[in-house]
Amino acid sequence: MTGPKLNEANFVAGERSGTKASAKYVRSSAYKARAVLDIIRGLPVRNADEVLQFTDREVSDTIRKVLASAVANAQHNDELDPETLYVKACFADEGPTLKRFRPRARGRASRIHKRTAHITIVLGVLDDARLEVVQGREAKRTAAGRRRGAATTGAASRRARVERSRQRAASLKGGDTTEGTDEQTSEETDDLIDVVESVETETAEETTDVTTSGEGSASDEPQAARGEGEADAEPATEEGGK
Repeated sequence: MTGPKLNEANFVAGERSGTKASAKYVRSSAYKARAVLDIIRGLPVRNADEVLQFTDREVSDTIRKVLASAVANAQHNDELDPETLYVKACFADEGPTLKRFRPRARGRASRIHKRTAHITIVLGVLDDARLEVVQGREAKRTAAGRRRGAATTGAASRRARVERSRQRAASLKGGDTTEGTDEQTSEETDDLIDVVESVETETAEETTDVTTSGEGSASDEPQAARGEGEADAEPATEEGGK
């Protein structure tokens, strides 16, 4: 069950207070305009403007202009602070309908109705309790934005450091270095040479040990083979002698 539609008659009867702005003969149906107005009703002016900015309806651009006009009226005519305003009432009345005709088959014609609407927005001043809530929300959003900005700044500084490191490595590789980098490069080269020489020395020693042990085993094997052959041959000689 839906309540009564908010229109100009209800506004005049019960909601005279507030700053009003309206747009007449808007080329949109009142039904489509009310679908957008229902979203921003009761919101602070800043939030209502953000909602209208990202609403995917063609009439939202016109409603946003009407809202800006109402804020300007409140600021210049009534000397009110825009930060303390909210959408007190908003409604769309039906305007005159433009009738056009479209030719159809067999010589007939069908009627086209081009609707218009009158859009009205009324702004009021937030009470103290509601103003504190809105200001608290804005403070939280500002703090969250600052934290995101700090995180973004930290990430940017890290990217800059990485880029500087890459450029330094590229300059070292390409040979375009300063005196300080030349000294550091020479020191690093000497260290690498020392490490390579030590590794080669250790490798040579290990190769020598392996070669020595291999020769010993090779010389031992023939002796063992000769010993076994002699041992096998002696019994045969004794048997032949016998």
